[in-house]
Amino acid sequence: MDTDSVEDLLQQLRAHLDADGAPALLPVLRAVVDWLRPQDPRRADQAVERIRIFHAAITADTDLHQGLQALLQEGLGEARHLPLYTEIGLFSRRGFLKELGQRVYEKINPRPRDPQNLRDVLALVFDHPEDPQWVVAVPDDAWLMLLDCFEDLGREGGPALKRAREQVLYALEMLSLWVAAEELEPELLRLDPRIAERNSPFVAQEREISAYVKDYNAWLEDPQRTFHDDRHARVLLEQCAEQIQRFHRRAVTHGSSIGLTHLLQRLDQTLTRMRDLLDMLDPEDPVKRRCTAARLFRALVVENARQRCIKALWQDSVRLVSRSITEQSGETGEHYITRDRREYLQLLASGAGAGLVIALMALIKIHILQWDLSPGWETVWVCLNYGLGFVLIHILHFTVATKQPAMTAARLSAVIEAGERGAANQTQLAELLLQVGRSQFAAVLGNVGVALPVALGLGWAALNLFGAPLVETEQAHYLLHGLRPLAGLALFYAAIAGVWLFVSGLIAGYFDNRCASLQLGARLRDNPHLARVLSPCLRQRLADYLDHNYGALAGNFLFGVLLGITGWVGLVLGLPLDIRHVAFASANLGYATSVQDLTMPVFALHFLFVLLIGAVNLWVSFALALYVALRSRGVRLGDLRQLSHAYVQAVRRRPLEFILPPVPEPEDPEATHGSGKPRNDAHDP
Repeated sequence: MDTDSVEDLLQQLRAHLDADGAPALLPVLRAVVDWLRPQDPRRADQAVERIRIFHAAITADTDLHQGLQALLQEGLGEARHLPLYTEIGLFSRRGFLKELGQRVYEKINPRPRDPQNLRDVLALVFDHPEDPQWVVAVPDDAWLMLLDCFEDLGREGGPALKRAREQVLYALEMLSLWVAAEELEPELLRLDPRIAERNSPFVAQEREISAYVKDYNAWLEDPQRTFHDDRHARVLLEQCAEQIQRFHRRAVTHGSSIGLTHLLQRLDQTLTRMRDLLDMLDPEDPVKRRCTAARLFRALVVENARQRCIKALWQDSVRLVSRSITEQSGETGEHYITRDRREYLQLLASGAGAGLVIALMALIKIHILQWDLSPGWETVWVCLNYGLGFVLIHILHFTVATKQPAMTAARLSAVIEAGERGAANQTQLAELLLQVGRSQFAAVLGNVGVALPVALGLGWAALNLFGAPLVETEQAHYLLHGLRPLAGLALFYAAIAGVWLFVSGLIAGYFDNRCASLQLGARLRDNPHLARVLSPCLRQRLADYLDHNYGALAGNFLFGVLLGITGWVGLVLGLPLDIRHVAFASANLGYATSVQDLTMPVFALHFLFVLLIGAVNLWVSFALALYVALRSRGVRLGDLRQLSHAYVQAVRRRPLEFILPPVPEPEDPEATHGSGKPRNDAHDP
């Protein structure tokens, strides 16, 4: 970055300007960016320093400075800006498969680049894969300093500024028309039929934007004319954004789809782009214009690179699929978080009920393994035992502790999304984590606290009353060996169970979403085939039940199938695959203890192994679910150290609330009258 290197750049620029024929804009821009590009894309400070050096050198060379300004005026005055604003950074209106095919073909046989199209110019100038990394890291003031090297571009009446305004106004009007046209999308009409009314904000913003563009052009022709500001247009754009948020909320109860999620994301992107274009057109705030231009430039460089990348298309599509599913899980997760003593005791009781059923399921599995069936039939019966058992637990309104993380993670991501700039309010998130941890403890305590003693009691009762143990001695040794973290691979198998727990949450979200989208309840109520065999009352009850429980039933049954089939898959592949689940592990410990003379230290050690299995179940499923939920919403946890500090402080302030419900606050004596009735300061109607 010495004087010699910048002199080499200036020499290249002079050669381009002095070349035979009309000088081209593209080679000049490429030469400048190639010189600014740091060798290490993480060293954006090098690019900033080069911008300063280039600014000083170019302004000191008057002839070269004026020649470059004239070249940019002419080149930008004839270029097409529209694709830059209406294509880059906005989701394609093609489906995933068509878009994928288009990108693959572009990789194999790229289309010729048009030097008059600024989108192609951007792609040709910033053509290194690492360019987005350093371009984003360079601050606004550095890019504005580079723009100041060519201050003549902003001259009123110049061809560059005139063309830029013309294209921005046209892009604004086109984007406005697209937003208005989306009102007729069947998916949006399904969510809210009222948007077809004439006072829809989508149509209203198009009329206002059209009037704004017309008046803006008239003001450009006659600057003495009163300027038509954009305040009303911005209000209508905000109303459109609020309507999109209502669509998101309705999609939770009315069902979503990949197409709907894609459409809502595209609408959000379009409204954001329209606000940026309005900022760039605002003649009353030059600082906002410049800052918006710099921010939009960086975003365009990043998105232009992503729109040529197959991997980016796949990531966007996965994120859309994840969001359409986790919306349902986030709504369900609210019910798995306890905030007071009543909710805590309810969760504890429901966990205890699940522990009783799981103790019986574990016993049934033990006997299935004693039937000496072929591996295939054994797997079928084990899958049915697990699947139907989990379905029974749900029907009885009981709670399996390890099913919670996949639901609560989506709820956590929703809280993070509501935070500032996509990062969580750390104090609020720490409080929610405290509530989630307490809820998990209550459910695990209910499961293990009942499954273990019930299994132990059944084993002792069978041995003492009937003289026949429920578990053979050899099988008891096998059950205890399976609890050992390393020798029995218990923690590895627990991690596999955690993955299936996470997958079952996605399955439940998918089927809940599918149920709402298809309006399954209404279909069943009016089904002509069911009408022949069921009374209207029974059809209504069946429809209502499945409408609210379809996803949970499917998720629980398929979770059982996944648990049951894992061992068979391992047998077929010759791999050590199996599952360990904390509730079943505690029941297995109880059955094994009933026929084994375990000392208290040995029993305590194996009980510790059970708790370790539960910890792995919970953390693997929670981590995966939280990762997917965060990625689907495009948010992040923020500073983990700050979050850890906030969480530790919350535990220190209320250590008992880490595992026990909060103590109810005493009633304020000032809030009641002498009669004990609540005080009401409002006047009676």
